[in-house]
Amino acid sequence: MTTNIVLTLEEFERLPEQEGSVHELNEGELVVMTPGRPRHNRVRDNIAVALRQFVRSKGLGDVFIETGFELSKATVRIPDAAFVHAEKMKTLDLDQPWIDGAPALAIEVVSPNDLAEELSAKIDQYREAGVSAVWVLYPKTREVHVFSRAGMARTIGEKETLEDKDVVPGFSIPVSVLFE
Repeated sequence: MTTNIVLTLEEFERLPEQEGSVHELNEGELVVMTPGRPRHNRVRDNIAVALRQFVRSKGLGDVFIETGFELSKATVRIPDAAFVHAEKMKTLDLDQPWIDGAPALAIEVVSPNDLAEELSAKIDQYREAGVSAVWVLYPKTREVHVFSRAGMARTIGEKETLEDKDVVPGFSIPVSVLFE
């Protein structure tokens, strides 16, 4: 039998940092994150580095890797990568433990131990908090699922190009490159 640990945001913030241990807060419940496997981290870095280079070169904002976002007073999520618009960047206190509010874009890389229902709940939390889009990368099937804030979803295969003109105008990358 597992015991759910329920915390307030203040209690969550006071958790001691432990080497190799990452936590999220899911509607008050403590979630212990497992470290990414090499393939997961490689895919995360492929998208994060390409997106970061693009948005910085255009002055659109910045990309964060595994940084916490306070989506509500009971939820702090850590997307694998996230894009924050330049306007929001101007208001951030980067010394805080996490960023207040949703990013413009949250990116999740699916690991073998990720459960579909938990991923779906996370996508819903991002959208309810105001994210413009969520990109979910599936290394095994080599495809990307794109979810808009309005609830629209589309799948992009490895022979196609990932782009989202509404969220990151001008950015595009062949999906196959993400899984190299």
